[in-house]
Amino acid sequence: MSTRSRSGGGGFVGAVRTDVRRLHGAWMELVFPRQRGRGHSVMGKWEPETLPQKISYHGWSTLGLIGLLVLYPLTVLGLATRYYAAKLDSTQTRLGIIGVTTVALVGWGALTLIWGAMSYLEQVDVPINAVLAVGLASIVATVSTALAATCSKFGGRGTTVGLAYPFAMTALFLPPVVAALVTPSLEEVVLEPSYDLAVWVLDNVLFVGGLNDYLRGNFTLEGAAYAGMWVGLSFPLGWFLGGVVELANLVRPSE
Repeated sequence: MSTRSRSGGGGFVGAVRTDVRRLHGAWMELVFPRQRGRGHSVMGKWEPETLPQKISYHGWSTLGLIGLLVLYPLTVLGLATRYYAAKLDSTQTRLGIIGVTTVALVGWGALTLIWGAMSYLEQVDVPINAVLAVGLASIVATVSTALAATCSKFGGRGTTVGLAYPFAMTALFLPPVVAALVTPSLEEVVLEPSYDLAVWVLDNVLFVGGLNDYLRGNFTLEGAAYAGMWVGLSFPLGWFLGGVVELANLVRPSE
């Protein structure tokens, strides 16, 4: 039998059908034996025999199909994330952990020195707080880059999802935020949407237990606080992206 026939047909439709079958099979195997990938198995796929078994089997199957309406778009996102993560991992492999860290250190260090020198020479109006924000962000971004590369190379799946992805998000988010802190023309593009996002998170996510009121009463979103906000958001977003990549690995294992 050809690969085309085994995968349920060629092209986009066939790929989607294969992905959905794998996801649904994995769902069914949580409760029932011999479900996923048993089409050509000697033992075959387990089928319900009694009426209670049929009711529970088909009910669980229907619930899984409903869940696929949410899971499959996440799988597509996971496949895209895995593709670009592989590109970054290829670059990391060529440079090595020390090379990646050195590039980040040189880049961020040069930016900090430039803005510090401009502030000292008073050639442009650069507030000292902006220079300090750049310096602090430089340290965080460089350390995050080194930790992301180390966790990705030496850690297992748990370490990669739990640490490598969040640290990579931190290194990714900080440059535009820091650029906006020291470049007024970028405030409208970066900082104002960040403020709107912070308001939405406080009103719709962190309202439990009055946490949003506590944050509003004790912190002000200005200056370096924007960088701190994106560092905080990097971890849940990194966990989410790492999770959808693992979902993509379940559906389409990487070679």
